[in-house]
Order: sequence, then structure tokens, then C-alpha cells
Amino acid sequence: MSNYSNRISSLFLILFLIISQPIYSQENNKVLQKADSLFQHHQYAKSFELYRHILETKQKYSPQMLLKMAYTQEAQQNYTATVYYLHLYYNKRPSRAVLKKMEDLAQRQHLLGYEYSDFEFFRTQLQKYYLPILQGMLMLAVTLLTIIFYVYHKKKLLPGRTAQVLFLGYLLFIGFYINFFSFGRKGIIRQNDVAIMAAPAAGAPWLANATKGHRIDLKGEQDIWYETEWNGQRAYIRKKNVLELP
Repeated sequence: MSNYSNRISSLFLILFLIISQPIYSQENNKVLQKADSLFQHHQYAKSFELYRHILETKQKYSPQMLLKMAYTQEAQQNYTATVYYLHLYYNKRPSRAVLKKMEDLAQRQHLLGYEYSDFEFFRTQLQKYYLPILQGMLMLAVTLLTIIFYVYHKKKLLPGRTAQVLFLGYLLFIGFYINFFSFGRKGIIRQNDVAIMAAPAAGAPWLANATKGHRIDLKGEQDIWYETEWNGQRAYIRKKNVLELP
């Protein structure tokens, strides 16, 4: 009886999700269509506000929408926002053209942190499939370990030396994959005249004043500070001055 009730509840939940999804999508599409219409009529400021509403409240966006948001912000010379939306676009559709656009924009505005090598491009391409690959490798490791325990429990046999070495090597490869292909956290400085400090304290030695738009690595955090690197030196910047990239 309990299983039957659980199945009925699950069925109603599935039906509710199926029925409610078009309503949500329809509402979202109306706002998007209005924003697209405003953009086509060159009302970029109004279209951007609607696009931003969709992005911030619905957490939904298409690659085309992100490119339009980047275009409107570049026209207004808000290069921090331009790079941010290009970065979101790149996360969905990695391409050298987008990297080239960000590099050119950074060079024209003398911004740091946007240099890309072929290796970096390979890593960002892999980012699309990073989690599925990792999940597959972990599932295979668990399956192999289950088989080993089952055989040992039934027949009191352990795999041979070669099999043990191969399995250990496989686990080490998973650890290498997790650490080597960790993409880290990055952020964009969102204001001008931001103080870069040598330690996470207002009274710490001052290193430099940074302008908005520079992209930095976020190596850690302490209270209200991000740890980063500036001119090859460990540095700290207040969190409120950084727009963290997803």
C-alpha cells in the first residue's frame, strides 16, 4: 500500500512539473520577445534591462541574449560588464572568436588577465564535459571496487599484482584529473581606484591601485578579502570590488 501511494505521489509530481513548465517558459518567452523587439528597434538600454531581469530572476539565458547584452554594454563603454557577458557566453559556447574578442577588448583598454594560450583553450573546451567525464570515471572505480570486494567475499581471492597496480594507477589518474583540470575561480575588478593590499587588512602595506576591468585569479578568501596575485606577488582585494565569474 505504501509503495502504491508513493507511485501515485510521484506520478502527480511528474504531471505537475510537465504542466507547469510551459507556463513558466511562456512567461519567460514573452519578456524575451519584448526585449528582442526593443533591441531590433535600437532601444538598447530598455532591452538590456529586460535581458538583465531574465538573467538575474529566472537564471535563464541564451547565447544570443548574452551577445546582445555584451553589445549594449560595450556601446556604453562598460567594459567590465561586456567581458562578464562574453565570459558567460563562452561558458556555453567556447570558441576562439570569443577569446579573440575578449583579448582585443582587453588590449585596447589595457586590461590584464585575458591572455590565452592553446593549452588554456583546450582546458576551457574540456570544461563542457568535465563533470560527466569525472562522474563516469568515479562510477567505473566504484564498480571495479565492488567487484573486487564481491570476489574476495565469495572466493577469498584478491586480484593479482598487475591488476592491483593498474587499479591504483587508475585512482591516481582520477586524482590527477581532478587537480590538473581544476579551472579555479576568477573575477573582474568592478570599480576604479581599487586598493591592492599585501595582506587582508586595511592597514596592510599598499601594493597598487587597480582600475576596473582587470581579470584576476581568486586563490582564496579571508573574511571580506579575496586572495589573488598582482605583478607576481600575493595580494588581497576587498570582495565588494570584485565581480566573481561563474
